Formats: sequence, C-alpha cells, structure tokens
Amino acid sequence: MKTPEMEIEYLDPDCEEVHELIAASDAFYSGLYPAESNHLESSADLKRDNVIFIGGRIDGRLVASGAAKIMRDDGEYAEIKRVFVLDQYRGRGLSNQIMHYLETELRNRGVTVFRLETGVRQSEALGLYRKLGYQERGPFGSYLPDPLSVFMEKRPS
Repeated sequence: MKTPEMEIEYLDPDCEEVHELIAASDAFYSGLYPAESNHLESSADLKRDNVIFIGGRIDGRLVASGAAKIMRDDGEYAEIKRVFVLDQYRGRGLSNQIMHYLETELRNRGVTVFRLETGVRQSEALGLYRKLGYQERGPFGSYLPDPLSVFMEKRPS
C-alpha cells in the first residue's frame, strides 16, 4: 500500500480537534495498560516551552500526533511522547513519518539523544522503534521499573 501524503504541522494542544485526538489516544492506551503504567502527557504539559508537539493531516483531517520533550534531568536528551495514529490510518507508515520529523527537528535544535517509554503490548511500535535504531535500556529520568514498560534510546552513530 502506498504511504499517503501527510502534511505535518505544529499543533495547539488547546484546539478542539487536538483534544479529540488526545482523547482517542488516551482511550487506546487505557485499553492496553492500567493507569499506573500509562505515562501520558496532558494538554497542559504539551504547551510547555521544552515540548515540540506535531500532528499529521491527510486530506485536512488530523490523524496522527507526536511530541518530544527536551530534558536535562538525566543528561540532555529528548523524550518522545504521544506518538499516535487513528485506527483507520494505521499500517501506512504515518508513525514513521512523525518520528522522522521529530528527530529532524530535535537535531536542528542540537539534541541528538532520543529516549522513549512504550509498552510491551505494542509490537508494531516496538518494531518501528527498533527499525529506527532505538535500543532497549533501563528506566531514565523519573521513571521507575515497570514490567509493562519498555525503555529505549537512540544515540548518534
């Protein structure tokens, strides 16, 4: 299947369509993991100065999102957050496009270490991150060990 043309743009977390996408994301993750294993950024968190928050549109519809928090609590790195694609658009390479956009934006800002936390029940996401060069590591920042979490990192080669 051909990857659809997706327009990527910065998002305003207060916009109604963004709230709808975040609600769909929250519902998806809540269906997979208990609350204590979900580490989701709120709309307020996505507005912070250290956050890049982007979305992808196909034919004008907001169908995907991704965010990166530039952190300095455990060395300087960016934590990838909120990578999500609506159900009917999955399997078309949109998360890959979101990840490439975020990584490029971060490199342009001088950040070259990327970290993320994802869940053990998300085989597609784990496959994508591994394909992009992310490797498993232990908890970072304020995370604690969690049997439902997979912590990953990508460093410049």
